[in-house]
Amino acid sequence: MKKLKNIFLVLLSLLAIVIIGLIIYGFYQKPKYEGEVELKNIKKETIVYFDEFGVPHIYADNSKDAMETLGYIHAQDRLWQMELMRRIAPGRLSEVFGSVALKNDIFFAGLGIEEASVKAIAALDKKDPSYQLTLAYLDGINQYIDEGKTPVEFQLIGVKKEKFTLKDVYNILGYMSFSFAMAQKSDPLLTDIRNKYGMDYLKDFGIDGSFNTTRIKNAKEKPQVYSAISKSIASLLEQSPIPPFIGSNSWVLAPEKTKNGKVIFANDPHIGFSQPGTWYEAHLVTPDFELYGCYLAGTPFPLLGHNRDYAYGLTMFENDDIDLYQEENDPRNEKKYKTPTGFRDYEIRKKIIKVKDTSDVILNLKVSRHGPIMNDLIDGLNMNEPVALSWIYTQQPIQILDAVYILSHAKNKEQFHNGVALIAAPGLNVMYGDAKGNVAWWATGKLYKHNEGVNTNFILNGASGHDDIKEYLDFSKNPSAENPDWKYVYSANNQPEPIAGFLYPGYYLPEDRAKRITHLLDPKSNWDKEAVSKMMFDNTSPVAPEVVQQLISNVDYNTLSKNEKQAIAILKAWKGSNNLEDVAPTIYNKWVYLYLKNTFEDELGSANFKQFLGTHIMKQIIAKQMVNKNSLWWDNITTKEKKETRSQILSKSFKESILALDKQLGNSVSGWTWNKVHTLEHQHPLGKVAALRPYFNVGPFAVSGSSEVINNLFFDFTEDGNYVVKGGPSTRRIIDFSDVENSWGILPTGQSGNPLSSHYDDQAELYNAGKFRKMKLNKEEIIKTSTKLVFIPHKK
Repeated sequence: MKKLKNIFLVLLSLLAIVIIGLIIYGFYQKPKYEGEVELKNIKKETIVYFDEFGVPHIYADNSKDAMETLGYIHAQDRLWQMELMRRIAPGRLSEVFGSVALKNDIFFAGLGIEEASVKAIAALDKKDPSYQLTLAYLDGINQYIDEGKTPVEFQLIGVKKEKFTLKDVYNILGYMSFSFAMAQKSDPLLTDIRNKYGMDYLKDFGIDGSFNTTRIKNAKEKPQVYSAISKSIASLLEQSPIPPFIGSNSWVLAPEKTKNGKVIFANDPHIGFSQPGTWYEAHLVTPDFELYGCYLAGTPFPLLGHNRDYAYGLTMFENDDIDLYQEENDPRNEKKYKTPTGFRDYEIRKKIIKVKDTSDVILNLKVSRHGPIMNDLIDGLNMNEPVALSWIYTQQPIQILDAVYILSHAKNKEQFHNGVALIAAPGLNVMYGDAKGNVAWWATGKLYKHNEGVNTNFILNGASGHDDIKEYLDFSKNPSAENPDWKYVYSANNQPEPIAGFLYPGYYLPEDRAKRITHLLDPKSNWDKEAVSKMMFDNTSPVAPEVVQQLISNVDYNTLSKNEKQAIAILKAWKGSNNLEDVAPTIYNKWVYLYLKNTFEDELGSANFKQFLGTHIMKQIIAKQMVNKNSLWWDNITTKEKKETRSQILSKSFKESILALDKQLGNSVSGWTWNKVHTLEHQHPLGKVAALRPYFNVGPFAVSGSSEVINNLFFDFTEDGNYVVKGGPSTRRIIDFSDVENSWGILPTGQSGNPLSSHYDDQAELYNAGKFRKMKLNKEEIIKTSTKLVFIPHKK
């Protein structure tokens, strides 16, 4: 007995030692939010106040000291995220994760982002303040890498820390720009449908822009299987450790629309969720500059920001800035391809991809005059019929660093406008409001035209020259509105009105959010911060009840079971809300999924149908195609002996949806509430390992909202009827110039990417409830509610 007791005491002691060790390790690994830190190259003492949510408020004697400190702070809280972000574009994830990341690396390494970054850096004016401040920022990052704590992820995976460079900054911005693009996800699939079934089958897809009936108003004027491209690229973006940009909402109200007679600015960019989240907030104050910004960690200037004078943000323009070209090889020499002036040698780019725990992969990638050959980058394409990707970002001068510097340091609206004009890609809707009462919206991007009749929704002919870009347009031709008569500007990724009769092609999202935003804004002229915050969390679809009426009108009520009749009654009474306890959205989304499946899968096949579900085109179709009772898609081509009708497909889909929900959630219709199927979990790359999931992931949570409502929490349609949220508002910001020091913001999880920080997930519950916290500008208030970290010049 005594022996057992001694063994127990030894085990207890060992356990206590382990626990104490973990506690000490946890304290050691936490970000430093108070005390002193030496920085080598700052000139004067710089003070950082971390408020109660971990937002740093940096007070510096000069801009270089502020940027040096910002770099150190970014690295302290987000170094692991920064490490992954800088590795995507040059194809260096395999060095960390091994061969599982090889396909991703091959694809991104071949896009030419790294080459474009090198070219852009060579063209920089080394005396320009944007360049000098970026170097100071990088110096701060690298001092933390040298002297700071090593993130736990580096230790678990065995990653060696490396210095950050200017090329890393450009590569991060390049990846961001590609994630905005849409053509590569849709054009190959549409080409396959056209080639297999003909153009008549595409009339229901609205690719002529006819579905985009709610348009942003301008204030100027009124045989080969290509779907492998779509599948591969969509899969690569899905599996990326850093999520893609998807959409966004923004509206800016002129003084005439607000209760206090000052501009109110609202913005919530929609991005795939991850942990840590996309944005890192920081407030910088120097004698000549102040800005509260949302940064991509690893980049020096914020893409979203505000101060006492102005506010800015963005949504996705969704314009078409990628074209795919079918090239024609020389039949006698596959190293050459056909051009309008004869055969030309492919440019060959040699790439070496280092793969963890195995040998290097050497790539010899072909590049035509249009761009990289996709057959070298993804699986499933015939190597004898090369397809090239033409992307504006890598073809036009890249001035995005200068542009974002100007946006964040502008002294007036005119300077800000000049910064917007520098962005060739990605296409963005840049939103603006200021303390003087100005509101504005500008669409960025180098827009262009093809010859009449060239349809850029399909893969184009690369050999003849006929399908090449005919004309690049001056920025003055871009859609925009400055201080319009209707007293507000807005964007919900919907298509702008035509300019000079030209409707800019793109991959615009359906009118649902735009229709709801304009419906709420138009009649009201006494908006305040509280009302705007409720609108930002609004989850009502104005379109879904209209779709429901179409669905119900094709069901024979007399043939319905008790549960089916109850479901119909719930849908009839539904106003389009997506609250936690609502039942209607559960029924609606299951019915819509099965309608899509029963309508399109027979022609597309299961793999292409799954790909179709991930496109903007699918979202456009839902409210429009089912109105056409003569649509060719209604007939199931696998049932040769009969021709199905709209009513048969919609009725069959309804009955299948009720059976599926009965099996999934039980036979009580009132129990089919939205909170049981609509959930959100913020996933860390290491959270994919089951044992690590509780420590690195945040959630899961049952959440309100849905796809294409203002509180846009989007998901994939799946067979199992669970709607796992993939992304949504990456931040919600409301800047009220009648009380600008107390504007509101919220992040989906928290400021820090360090799992041991108290700010890793401390905003999640507020975010899920539609609540906000202050984005503080008042120094006295900041000091009272913050811890203090002092950066002092290095003692030589």
